[in-house]
Amino acid sequence: MEAKKLQPISSSLHGTISVPGDKSISHRAVMFGSIAGGVTTVENFLPGEDCLSTIACFRKLGVTIRQDGTRVTVNGAGLEGLQEPDGILDVGNSGTTIRLMMGILAGRPFHSVLIGDHSIGKRPMTRVTNPLKSMGASISGRKGAEFTPLSITGGNLEGIEYKLPVASAQVKSAILLAGIQAKGDTTVVEPEKTRDHTERMIRMFGGEVRTDGNAITVHGGQTLTGTHVNVPGDISSAAFFLAAGAIVRDSRIELKNVGLNPTRTGIIDVLCEMGADLSIKEYEESSSEPAGDMVIQTSDLKGTIIEGELIPRLIDEIPIIALLATQAEGKTIIKDAAELKVKETNRIDTVVNELAKLGARIEATEDGMVIHGKTSLHGGTVSSHGDHRIGMMLAVASLITSDTTHLENSEAVAVSYPSFFDHLNSLK
Repeated sequence: MEAKKLQPISSSLHGTISVPGDKSISHRAVMFGSIAGGVTTVENFLPGEDCLSTIACFRKLGVTIRQDGTRVTVNGAGLEGLQEPDGILDVGNSGTTIRLMMGILAGRPFHSVLIGDHSIGKRPMTRVTNPLKSMGASISGRKGAEFTPLSITGGNLEGIEYKLPVASAQVKSAILLAGIQAKGDTTVVEPEKTRDHTERMIRMFGGEVRTDGNAITVHGGQTLTGTHVNVPGDISSAAFFLAAGAIVRDSRIELKNVGLNPTRTGIIDVLCEMGADLSIKEYEESSSEPAGDMVIQTSDLKGTIIEGELIPRLIDEIPIIALLATQAEGKTIIKDAAELKVKETNRIDTVVNELAKLGARIEATEDGMVIHGKTSLHGGTVSSHGDHRIGMMLAVASLITSDTTHLENSEAVAVSYPSFFDHLNSLK
């Protein structure tokens, strides 16, 4: 596909946007609706490629799912009603789909095979397959089940206590989904707290989960009941417009109905630490996920240090934070973020290399990066490398370059935000 031509903005950004539904919650709503009994309705579902992969996989497992734009109706099969698929389950580009599905399939007494695209084929899976094997699932694949394709025969699971070596909501969720099918209790202990959408959804669907500090426990043999899920806007998608509003001169952007789950709001903490002109009006909590409206205005930003327990709460926002840091006075240091190396791309190297093409003074470290600001950016030819978050970050960067930017592989943004460029253009 031809590179997308992006011109720097000649004025400012103004307007109101409702970002698409949260990707993490959309995935889980379909998954839990499928393994629950009865009907589940999902409002404000994200119809991005990743979430559509989840729907496609569960249809192959015998679940009836009707999608009409952002409304999805799932006729739950219950765990016992899932059927052995006739063909291979293809997760596309979705790490969430493959890792959480492994947890569900680990407890089902049939055979299934999971594959994904080229990017998924390079992402590490033993962090999930090893604990599931220890529970009793039979899993094989390339390099000792490190890489796809993965073959799973499940059933007869035993509960375990498992300490996560790396803070990962996907690994935690996979083990908990296996745990509700296992004999006895299953406990996952996190090194730092990660996004808790799975725990919230277990409760929403009538299940039980106990949290004691960083230890999360479920008991086996649970049955879930279909419900109604209203998905808030995705804060990871909102982050691109929060950044744009902060760095484009004379701008003011309002973002409606954004999810404010405290395990996901690290980007807000960073913006406040950097001195952003950001205000938030939180809704009265009427569902399991808090939400609210935000207003961001052009800001004088300063550098900061981002590390430790904050990292899991903003791991997906680090590419756009790196761009923010190029427009902040002083140095910004991001560390403890080695997990970025096993995302859709090696996001440390990719962010550093692509921003450097635009004139950023940025260096990769073993577990993060160092960004020197404030720096004027120029145009150039850059690439998303098939990573949706890199693509959107570079599109925001093009707003403040001195001349034209050509973005290769811009179609990658459809993974999580199909209407991104339309929304961006509506603010100009």
